[in-house]
Amino acid sequence: MPTKTAIIKQVQGITFAAKSDSNHWVLMDGPETFEGSNGAPRPKELLLFALGGCTSSDVIPILRKKRVPLKGYEVHLKGNVREEHPQVFTDIHVEYVFYGDGVNCADVERAIELSMTKYCSVTAMLRDSVKITHSYRIVSSDLSNRAGTTV
Repeated sequence: MPTKTAIIKQVQGITFAAKSDSNHWVLMDGPETFEGSNGAPRPKELLLFALGGCTSSDVIPILRKKRVPLKGYEVHLKGNVREEHPQVFTDIHVEYVFYGDGVNCADVERAIELSMTKYCSVTAMLRDSVKITHSYRIVSSDLSNRAGTTV
């Protein structure tokens, strides 16, 4: 079984630098009211980044393999956090936005389904504790070719 490692180093207060096996540094920070410098994303925000990046790393190659004519792509994430401690995500909604003419809904839906149910390890780690929903939009220069769905 492969092992992943990471090191977190305190910069100052609750400002931290993190490095993992890829040898890239990432900063994390908190608000000034909690000894941070408010200069980097919060650790919980990085979880949203990880989910969006993981699923995108599946969806884009799947669509490329299907020769889907994408001109652009975005993923928007919105997570609700409970008020009491620990302030964990209760639910996260992932909205995929695909830009291009001739983007087929069935191809998009299949790519998202494969990512959400089979390939995205971040989704797999979160799904038992956080309700994850998704939707998508296809934005075409032809206004009659807009589509989308929510799951």
